[in-house]
Amino acid sequence: LKSLEIEEKINKIRWLKRKNPAHFLLSTNDKTVKLWKVSERDKRVEGYNLKEESGQARDPSTITALRVPTIKPMELMVEASPRRIFANAHTYHINSISVNSDQETYLSADDLRINLWHLEITDQSFNIVDIKPANMEELTEVITAAEFHPTECSVFVYSSSKGTVRLCDMRASALCDKHSKLFEEPEDPTNRSFFSEIISSISDVKFSHNGRYLISRDYLSVKVWDLLMDTKPVETYPVHEYLRSKLCSLYENDC
Repeated sequence: LKSLEIEEKINKIRWLKRKNPAHFLLSTNDKTVKLWKVSERDKRVEGYNLKEESGQARDPSTITALRVPTIKPMELMVEASPRRIFANAHTYHINSISVNSDQETYLSADDLRINLWHLEITDQSFNIVDIKPANMEELTEVITAAEFHPTECSVFVYSSSKGTVRLCDMRASALCDKHSKLFEEPEDPTNRSFFSEIISSISDVKFSHNGRYLISRDYLSVKVWDLLMDTKPVETYPVHEYLRSKLCSLYENDC
């Protein structure tokens, strides 16, 4: 048995829609997702009948008068408290979490699987994508990011290290191993090099606010996809084109 130490780092933070003055957010490290409540306090209650200001209970025999507690202003305090802990569902490191537009469920993705959680249930999740091969030596790609559609609560996308983005619809089947759409730009043979596979890996994927477009980030560029057209991106922005000539040294230095 090998125990792995989980690094003290946060991979993703996702805010939930506000329902009251407090803020709620989901955060994840490599293995565990937590729901936090962040609230502010600038008033305190003084003058309790049954307990001292320090919080200790009073001896009932010493209480001779009844008073109404009062609310007094105090220095602003910001409190963060963990409300729920969603653990033990991922074998591999979690790379992304995404809150559904229904504000009731969220997904968490690791290298090979995506799980669907209900925000109220901490001890159970549903596996909605599993790309783990029967033989791990046949592994050709890993999941790099996943995100829910901003308005359609059954639709989500996930990107892979092979440079593809898959759009899935949970209405089609409970296990979304078969995608509804595949967004992939065929590679230009003239640009083919030893590094082609490495630099085509997508590190993150996002929906536009209206849900019509997808934005994917690979090593050198950002691509904008129209959900209605999966043949090629509608726009490509070369972000780090000047690195193309330096790929060799970047590769040697693990950058």
